[in-house]
Amino acid sequence: MAKDTSASVNRRNDIISAAIDVFAEIGYYRATTAQVAERAQISQPYIFRFFKTKEALLLCALEVSWTRLIDSFRIVVETATADQLENELIEAYEEILESHKNEILLQMQAQTIKEEDIRQAMQKGFTEVRDMVLEAFTTAGIANPKQKTLMFLAIGMLCNVSKSLDMPELMDR
Repeated sequence: MAKDTSASVNRRNDIISAAIDVFAEIGYYRATTAQVAERAQISQPYIFRFFKTKEALLLCALEVSWTRLIDSFRIVVETATADQLENELIEAYEEILESHKNEILLQMQAQTIKEEDIRQAMQKGFTEVRDMVLEAFTTAGIANPKQKTLMFLAIGMLCNVSKSLDMPELMDR
């Protein structure tokens, strides 16, 4: 029985990974669960064993992406010195942007989706990141922590645009 549960968890994760890729590449509204199923190499009805709707699948995919980002930042906040905090947060974000680009592209697209549950998921993610960074900057004694947090988030958004449009010159410092 445990083997079936493990296989089921793995299959669910495969579906989420496929959804992240398909939604990021095609766009949530244009993507179909049939395309997600094809990418996950399963039948379309099998998706609905795990997710009642395409929106539920998107919400889960967003949760995965926000969790990865928040966990990565949490490690930095817990281990970085005050002097290195901002640079290490930037490096952590750049690593995620390189290794999980589609998760970030998915978040970018989700910002434009008007469905209330999706808006709330995005608001929750941004709020958690903002609050964590602000608290870390404040605790580290960084001058003007609110302004520094705002700039950190703004630069992160510019990183997203730079990456999605393949315009590295936007990030030239």
